[in-house]
Amino acid sequence: MTATTRQAATAPGGPETATGRRGERSPRSGFGLLGPRHARHSVTVEQLASLALPIGDDGVVIGVDAENRPAVLGLNRPTPYDVVLIGGLWTAQVLALRAAATGARVAVETGRPQAWVQMVHAMGGGQNGLAVYEVGRVPPQGASAGTPVLVVRDCGMRPPRGRVASGPWQAVLTLLPYLSPVAPRLLRQARLVGVQRISPDEATELGRALTLPAADVTALPTLADGLTLWCADRDRQYVMTQPTDAEIGLLGTPRRMD
Repeated sequence: MTATTRQAATAPGGPETATGRRGERSPRSGFGLLGPRHARHSVTVEQLASLALPIGDDGVVIGVDAENRPAVLGLNRPTPYDVVLIGGLWTAQVLALRAAATGARVAVETGRPQAWVQMVHAMGGGQNGLAVYEVGRVPPQGASAGTPVLVVRDCGMRPPRGRVASGPWQAVLTLLPYLSPVAPRLLRQARLVGVQRISPDEATELGRALTLPAADVTALPTLADGLTLWCADRDRQYVMTQPTDAEIGLLGTPRRMD
C-alpha cells in the first residue's frame, strides 16, 4: 500500500475514521468532547400566556405605597441619577442601609460624622460597604456595573458642589433638612425628589417648583413621621417607610426631626 493509499484509507469518509476505528467519532477540534444529550424543554402555544418574567422591579425597597404594595427605588443605573430628599436623617440612613444590603457601596459625605458612626460600626467598621468622609473629601469611587455606588451628601442647608458627581452606576442622594436657598438648583438637576413634612410656606414654594396639585401642597405640612412624597417628572407617590427590627435597634423609630 502506497503512502497515498494509506492516507485515503484513514481520511474522513474512508473505510476508517480519524481514530483508526470504524464508526467511532473523534473529538471536535478545539471544542472538546460532545456533551450529554437531554430532551428539549418546550411548552404548547396555550401555555405561553402563563409565562411571566419579573422585569423593572429591582432596587431598594423604600417602603409601601397607599395600597400597601412594596415601593422600589432603582438606584443602580447605567446613567447618572440624582436624588434630593427634603427630610430627616433617619430616612436617609435607612436608604443607605438598604442600598448597602443590595450590594452597593455607600459613601457618606457629611459634616456630622458622629451621626453616622454607629452605622459604620454596625457594618464592620467601614469594611462592608459604607464609609464616611468629611465634606469635600470623597475620593473617586470607581463605580461599575459589578460594584455600584451610592453617594449620600449630608452637608446641611447649603451643601457645596460635590467633588464626586453622579455618573454611570453611581447615584447621588442629597439630604436637605429644609427647603434651602440652594434647593432650586438641586431640584432642577434631580431625577427624583422626596419630600417629608415641611412648613406651609415651604410647601407653597415647593408646590410651585414641582408643579404639585393643591391637595399635595396642603398635605405636606401634615405628613406623619416616615411618610415621604416621592416625585419624578409627572409621577407622584406617597410611601411609608416601615423599619425592620434590626433598623429600629440601630436607628430607632421613624422621625422627621434629628
